[in-house]
Amino acid sequence: MGLKKRSKVSAEFSMSSLTDIIFLLLIFFMLTSTLVRIQPFELPKSDSKTVASTSMVVTIEKSGKFTVNGKEVNPKDLERALRLDVRTSDNQENAVITIVAEVGTPFDEVVRVMEIANRLKMNAIIATQPKT
Repeated sequence: MGLKKRSKVSAEFSMSSLTDIIFLLLIFFMLTSTLVRIQPFELPKSDSKTVASTSMVVTIEKSGKFTVNGKEVNPKDLERALRLDVRTSDNQENAVITIVAEVGTPFDEVVRVMEIANRLKMNAIIATQPKT
């Protein structure tokens, strides 16, 4: 009666293809993470390619929050904070305020910062991002 022995089916699978896929996903996320925006919000778009040096940065959000050089400032104390930063600046004669205003911010707030810069005898520029 010559019965043949059946070959057993192995329940294992090769991990090499899975590690290749995980490695490719890791490379993909590492490369795309450098393309993420650093800015906390979207800036207005402009054709201008002018690059200017900045002494201090005033950030205005839609919610009405102001920050001067990364420190949150009460809108009533904005001029005082800018005046203090100008006094402690190395380049007081050529100080420049960069206004970083979120898209949708009321333009009155931007004008207010520009008027403060004018009273302090400073130049003011508005930060934009290039049109694509």
